[in-house]
Amino acid sequence: MRNVYTVRQVNSYIKNMFTQDFMLNRIYVKGEVSNCKYHTSGHIYFSLKDESGTIACVMFASARSGLSFRMKEGQTVIVLGSVTVYERDGRYQLYAKEILLDGAGLLYERFEALKRELEEMGMFAPEYKQPVPAFARRVGIVTAPTGAAVRDIINIAARRNPYVQLILYPALVQGEGAVESIVQGIRMLEKARVDVMIVGRGGGSIEDLWAFNEEAVARAIFECNVPVISAVGHETDTLISDYVADLRAPTPSAAAELAVYEYRAVDNMLEEMKLRIKRKLMLHIQAERRRSEQLQLRLKYTHPSQKLNEKRQFSVDLENRLQRQMKQRLDQSRHRLEIYIEKMKGVSPIEKLSQGYSYVEGSSGENIRSITQIKEADIVKIRVTDGTIRAQVAGVEKEDYHV
Repeated sequence: MRNVYTVRQVNSYIKNMFTQDFMLNRIYVKGEVSNCKYHTSGHIYFSLKDESGTIACVMFASARSGLSFRMKEGQTVIVLGSVTVYERDGRYQLYAKEILLDGAGLLYERFEALKRELEEMGMFAPEYKQPVPAFARRVGIVTAPTGAAVRDIINIAARRNPYVQLILYPALVQGEGAVESIVQGIRMLEKARVDVMIVGRGGGSIEDLWAFNEEAVARAIFECNVPVISAVGHETDTLISDYVADLRAPTPSAAAELAVYEYRAVDNMLEEMKLRIKRKLMLHIQAERRRSEQLQLRLKYTHPSQKLNEKRQFSVDLENRLQRQMKQRLDQSRHRLEIYIEKMKGVSPIEKLSQGYSYVEGSSGENIRSITQIKEADIVKIRVTDGTIRAQVAGVEKEDYHV
């Protein structure tokens, strides 16, 4: 019995055949655009035709970054993509990844080949990139002497810093002799010892910009001892010179801003730094002054004269303390003496005599306390407060005192 296949199986089988074909997975197809439609979803549907046939094409919205122009009917383009089968309709079509206008395709292939070669040689490596000086005084420019690019660079440089010297090498930037002229300009300005160099031109087609995709220009930039800023075309243009240069600027105007520092901004920055340094210096002086005062005070406390004054004060304090203690002792002794005096007064014969009493002694000095100790005609001494009375006893009489 014969094998019978469904339409789906046949379409799937053919799709697998297309998928396994290496050439069909990455193929350049040249043709004229027809039936071009931009869908609201962002996809582009069109056909490529020549004198012998037509092929259906589609570029999905996700691949639109690979399209740098708006497609129109009748344009001759080169489409990079893959050919496969759309199973639902059973027809094959070209899925576009990049689309170039005819004439740019071969140049693009040359560009990619040289880019891969130079990249493998390490000419794009970041470790070979020289830093662009922040404060360049001499800026070299390799570009056409006429045109918007050089005028933009001069105007922006004059606005940012009129004191920076610009040295222009008038080079051919397109056409025959452009490569040699650009290389000569780079070498001449390197000998002139500029601080930084701008190599570039204004925008144009890929053919107009092609001199900056040549290997000779790339090598001249790579071998230059002066930092090189590549500024070719518009922001969307990326050339070999951009990859090999020390810095890429999207436009010549941007290159001027990167190469020439703004004088007023630096002047303001210096003034701010001056004020900041002044404030820090004043704070440092104040801190050192306080530290000096502290050290002076500490020295004053530890100075020999201070120690001597402290000893003197201590001696004076001891002397005052001794005097106070001596006075206290004297006062205490005087007080005790007064007490003793008062006590002595109570038993003192003189005190008794001053009260009207007298003291009688016999001839031999004994105290006469009784009439039995004396007889008539004896001599006695009678002591009173102011002297002694010598008397002779005229007689004695006995009396009886009852106490």
